[in-house]
Amino acid sequence: MSKQESTHFGFRDVPLQQKERLVGEVFDSVASRYDLMNDLMSFGIHRLWKRFTISKCAVRPGQRILDIAGGTGDLSAKFADRVGAEGEVVLADINASMLRVGRERLVDRGCVGNISYIQANAESLPFPDNFFDCITIAFGLRNVTHKERALQSMFRVLKPGGRALVLEFSQPQSSLLKKVYDRYSFEVLPRIGSLVANDRESYQYLAESIRMHPDQETLKGMMADAGFESCDFFNLTGGIVALHRGFKY
Repeated sequence: MSKQESTHFGFRDVPLQQKERLVGEVFDSVASRYDLMNDLMSFGIHRLWKRFTISKCAVRPGQRILDIAGGTGDLSAKFADRVGAEGEVVLADINASMLRVGRERLVDRGCVGNISYIQANAESLPFPDNFFDCITIAFGLRNVTHKERALQSMFRVLKPGGRALVLEFSQPQSSLLKKVYDRYSFEVLPRIGSLVANDRESYQYLAESIRMHPDQETLKGMMADAGFESCDFFNLTGGIVALHRGFKY
């Protein structure tokens, strides 16, 4: 009998087929307070990280944009403004709870007409080849079971001349910052999760999943292996977060 394949869920090894369900349970739990917790955990800096991402997307009117793991729609709302009535934004998320919260939030903000919503797995995007002008995935890739499959799927549905951007937690570049960040992540974040969201375990997973995510150079190499060219990255807040970018020529 062959050994059952496993992968990581935070610091735990779990059977490969269980990770998607476990990650889904985390986001079912945090969906209703996702935006509040983002503001508290990052002191609001996540808004600057997303603004920088949008500035590197070079989105133009009439384009078609895919926002993978779009969650509550921060990026999608900005893209909808930029592509205009002739463009299209697709907010995709594997988690139904997050997708529902995102749709409600964007409708409440008046973002209607050029945004559509789809529940989809990043590893097997349900779109034709060469379909999108730009693809983003913000704080979602680390939760994907097979990251290389997700990158390959993104490359397939991206048009020639298009770009893909991955905004994700990464590795601090200073040893002092790393020590401070580790202490904050493992001591403060779970406590905030317990007090505000009544969910310590989900935010413990958040801290652990960040440590298991590939570092900047490794992810850059993974994007190149998936077919992307001119791959680069930008360290934000000392490397706590990095924005990776790749092109399809």
